[in-house]
Amino acid sequence: MNSSLLLSIVTFVYCLAAFLYIAAWVFKKKELAVAATWVTIAALIGNVAGMGMRWHESYQIGDGSYGHAPLSNLYESLVFFAATIALIYLVVEYRYKNRTLGAFVMPIAFLCMAYASFGTMNKIQPLIPALKSNWLIAHVITCFFGYAAFAISFGVSLIFLFKDRFQDKNKDTGRSFLPSVALLEELTHQMVTFGFLFLTIGIITGAVWANSAWGSYWTWDPKETWSLITWFVYASLLHARFARGWGGQRIAYLSIIGFMAVLFTYFGVNYLPGLHSYGSV
Repeated sequence: MNSSLLLSIVTFVYCLAAFLYIAAWVFKKKELAVAATWVTIAALIGNVAGMGMRWHESYQIGDGSYGHAPLSNLYESLVFFAATIALIYLVVEYRYKNRTLGAFVMPIAFLCMAYASFGTMNKIQPLIPALKSNWLIAHVITCFFGYAAFAISFGVSLIFLFKDRFQDKNKDTGRSFLPSVALLEELTHQMVTFGFLFLTIGIITGAVWANSAWGSYWTWDPKETWSLITWFVYASLLHARFARGWGGQRIAYLSIIGFMAVLFTYFGVNYLPGLHSYGSV
């Protein structure tokens, strides 16, 4: 078995986990939710194993330009994105003892893997000179931990709006399975703060890497520009919460807008001409 086959299998495991979480929420069955957690753990283990195999396979090719951490193209970054989402989600689930969040978060991890499987660049490619740097790992890991936290805050915001629209906010116990409004607001804030910290570090490491690769810290490349826009969206959210006392729907909508900016930064600008362009998966 090679990494591509294992990661293809992992895609279906993520699909099963998402299905079980949604079914547990819809039918209010705790047994399905517990099964979903274990399936997610299995998917994460397979995801990490697949990345490790791909890393090993890159060195087996025999050309020094191939051996590298599996973080260098859209396919590899999507696989890593799914892993970070699953990892952070499992920590959140363990911390708050609520599995309903998975119905709104794990479909995102599955869609990442599914989108990667539709591409044509799962073949291991040699690194271009600019990517041959230890800053690659630092930059990608910090950015995607930030993106994953934003993905979870997006899912939590969807739950908040669903609960606000369709359920009685004062009935947070019983068989609703949904977390309380207060917990959803706090979790959104925590995930945005965590993601903002890692995005900030990611932008800084990216600037240092850019200077070592191209001789300039900032070139207003489309990816750099939209990363800064995304940073300002989340900075505005945190400012609105701390300085203006915003909460509820306004913060939830800002969180959703922020994640839309993340998606455009990640996917949209790849199709624009620039130093970060890789339009094919």
